[in-house]
Amino acid sequence: MRTPLIAGNWKMNNTLVEARELMTGITEGIDDVTASVERITGVEILVCPPVHLLFPMAKAIAGTPIKMGAQDGHYETSGAFTGEVSMPMIKETGATHVIVGHSERRQYFGEDGPLLAKKVRAAIKAGLTAVYCVGETLADRESDRTRDVIEKHMTGVIASDIPADRLVIAYEPVWAIGTGKTATPEQAQAVHAHIRSLLSSIYDSSTANSVRILYGGSVKPGNSAGLMAQPDIDGALVGGACLSASDFVCIIRSAALSAVSSS
Repeated sequence: MRTPLIAGNWKMNNTLVEARELMTGITEGIDDVTASVERITGVEILVCPPVHLLFPMAKAIAGTPIKMGAQDGHYETSGAFTGEVSMPMIKETGATHVIVGHSERRQYFGEDGPLLAKKVRAAIKAGLTAVYCVGETLADRESDRTRDVIEKHMTGVIASDIPADRLVIAYEPVWAIGTGKTATPEQAQAVHAHIRSLLSSIYDSSTANSVRILYGGSVKPGNSAGLMAQPDIDGALVGGACLSASDFVCIIRSAALSAVSSS
């Protein structure tokens, strides 16, 4: 059974004061969830703050079940790359994960397959787990190209020599990010199942069944339970809702209850 993962991508939000307040709300809320569903060990929780908050947030989550990740990282370990942060530097902060290939990185910074392949490998070499994002635009979906786009994003980036236990896939339909639109649970499940079939062709069916695939696209308390109930949806990559402690905790609670009911 795959352990659900709820990851919060803070994007370019939160001052240090705001971040500390948010983390206090999340940790207190998790205590409430733990009391209400007996335990929260059936869910993995990840927060991905901006890079300037990695060290202070590492202190803030000490002693809690929360893990920390970065939103991006460079593929070189060092060098003349002004403004960039390497994967070993991220690892040094206490982070365990790094997001690679988020749609905003693809859209605004032109990141593509060859570059992202190097980032995934650099993350794993540094001892991090790569949360690799794939997903289609509205134009792609309306022209029935969703499967083609997903295959393009996977091909050449995810290969059989990448340790599957250091990999998380996040399906984020670009048309549902920050728009308030959400893929229906059935739409999301269909794409997740396709991703798992691609993983089976890269690895084998047993290995593919061990890889967690998250849904990311306007996940919120009102739709999280339906998404978590799908057999191939193993959690969520949460955007706007993770900036509200109460909303983020509600989504965690949905995953925790789903994990309890499935056990």
